[in-house]
Amino acid sequence: MGVKIDWNDICNQEGNHYNETTTMPMEKYRHWQQALHGGEKKPAYVMIADLIESDIEKGFLQARDRLPPLRDLASLLSLNYTTVTRAYKEAANRGLIDSHPGSGSYVKGRTSSLPPRNGSNVEMTMNMPPEIEDHALQQQIRDDILYVTQTTNLNSMLRYQDFGGTNQDKEAGAWLLRELVHQVNVDRLLVAPGIHSALVALLSLLCGKKGTLCVGHLVYPGLKAIAAQLGVALVSVPCDQDGPQVKAIEALCKSEQISALYLNPTLQNPTTLTMGQRRREAIADLALRYNLPVIEDDAYGLVPQTPVPAIANLAPELTYYINGLSKCFGAGCRSAYLVAPSPIQSQRIAGALRALSVMASPITNGLATRWIQNGTLNKVRDHQRQLSRQRQQLAKQQLAHLNPVSNQDGFHLWLPLPKNLNVNPSDVAVFLRNHGISAVSSAAFCTDNNPPDAIRMCLGGPVGINELQQRLNLMQEVLQENSNFALI
Repeated sequence: MGVKIDWNDICNQEGNHYNETTTMPMEKYRHWQQALHGGEKKPAYVMIADLIESDIEKGFLQARDRLPPLRDLASLLSLNYTTVTRAYKEAANRGLIDSHPGSGSYVKGRTSSLPPRNGSNVEMTMNMPPEIEDHALQQQIRDDILYVTQTTNLNSMLRYQDFGGTNQDKEAGAWLLRELVHQVNVDRLLVAPGIHSALVALLSLLCGKKGTLCVGHLVYPGLKAIAAQLGVALVSVPCDQDGPQVKAIEALCKSEQISALYLNPTLQNPTTLTMGQRRREAIADLALRYNLPVIEDDAYGLVPQTPVPAIANLAPELTYYINGLSKCFGAGCRSAYLVAPSPIQSQRIAGALRALSVMASPITNGLATRWIQNGTLNKVRDHQRQLSRQRQQLAKQQLAHLNPVSNQDGFHLWLPLPKNLNVNPSDVAVFLRNHGISAVSSAAFCTDNNPPDAIRMCLGGPVGINELQQRLNLMQEVLQENSNFALI
């Protein structure tokens, strides 16, 4: 590729940072001084909190950046110590920073909103399956679309309908999930307009305002956004190779009022790890002992060739199970299936979803049902697994020295950055994205204000195998060249 990387230049650019234990140089905050004396009629402590928020939004401050000590900032801004203390407290109340006695105040950061690739409408940082390359399979999908639109009463597809899908749609969903969730009755199953919508409804129903959701220390960024929008507090627990640690969850159940537990047990986003059977059983047992509702977000459950039975089988009376077609067919197919603990709970969720999204599209549901019933969906899954395995093997070869964490059937990988890379993962991710590599910093997934030195990389989407090869070559070159420095 012949790209020469000057990491010193990268890390000295405005908006890039030192490591998490280093305070940003005081000159980086001189624009605060100008803003405070610019004549705006606001209390100084409010303006400082506003400036912190603005700098986070602009990327000037990122997760784990350490803010100046109170006395140093007070001296720089010609303010008294109490005013600056109040400003940091205001920023903490807004969820912008976190303070640790004896070690200072640190930026929590925000879930990143990233620009589309090359100005197109394709968001490369979303985690998408490989796009279908088999022309015969593409034609089969087109034929199915024509079949559904030509054989179904057009007016019936254009009407408002009862929420949750038709019995035919529900039966197709139950059949699709049969290897994951056993004995699904259609009176407990709802067809929803996407997994994300189902999560919004569940958090609003189970947690409400000021509720508490127990999560692992790394979660799907969309969940963080939903919780923030609904005012639901996320309480983080440590995880190991099998997922959230049971003792930590139990300690929270004893000490706090936990509204629900959120799990992403198969091919977890971002770590790609799958929870083992013993851990699933232990969590189900804990949920039953503490009467703890479980939200099982199994978005990737249909991706592996060998399905892993759901936690919903172990604690069906407490588990709300969600799956859909976005990760095993295509993100544009917004049909999802939610299995509730009981018919009564199903109706409560239907009411919440109806208020939030009216209904799932009958046209999309009809297509999903057709693809499930005639085997097209299984063909797509097999094809995507084949593409994913090619890409995972390629990534494994190119990035072997970095020990990426991945699953052969998955379409993303988790890349821990070597300890000697004394750089902020956000800087590495931004730099890689600027060179066409779909990378997201660990900060986007972090819930405990302590993101690991790692990035997530998506190998799917519209990127072909040849283009991916070029990107992996660049990524290897960038990280190898960086490792030759006494870094930053």
